[in-house]
Amino acid sequence: MTGSPRPSATSVRVGQLLEAARAGDRGSLAEIVRELTPLLWHVARAQGLDTEASSDVVQSTWLALLRSLSDIQNPAALTGWLVQVTKREAWRVARARRAERPVDTAVFGDAPDPAPDPEQEAVTADGNRRLWTLLRRLPTRCQALLRIVAFVPRPDYAEISAQLGMARGTIGPTRGRCLARLRALLETEGRTP
Repeated sequence: MTGSPRPSATSVRVGQLLEAARAGDRGSLAEIVRELTPLLWHVARAQGLDTEASSDVVQSTWLALLRSLSDIQNPAALTGWLVQVTKREAWRVARARRAERPVDTAVFGDAPDPAPDPEQEAVTADGNRRLWTLLRRLPTRCQALLRIVAFVPRPDYAEISAQLGMARGTIGPTRGRCLARLRALLETEGRTP
């Protein structure tokens, strides 16, 4: 009958040191740190972290041990527990660093901002204001038709016919006449938006 594997002599010794640390022996805790820090460094570095990040991960692992000192149920399994904590913390740090990685400015440094600059926005806003002012000078039927044409990508002529009370066959020619009137007003004003 095979049971769980026997803990190694090192695991047993580390477990004994943990029990002594729980009892308040600071020297035992210092001995655990001294003995297992190189292993934890290796685990952190094996996850692809640099020296600084590995140092932070190992320190976080030791803090986790201090917080969980009384919660560890199998002292002989302390080394495995510390390795797992180190791996998880290293993965968390690696994910956070990937999310924070700065973009190479050589790639995007000279790319223009796709948003219009404030001057262009002001010119566009002024042109739109003038256009809508002139649109309000057209007959009501033209205003309604041009608003539909302006805001609906593919207006349904049957729907326009029902809403405006126009024969379907007259919508296109009426739209053309309304646009011609608006164009004439723009030219009369001497300003094209």
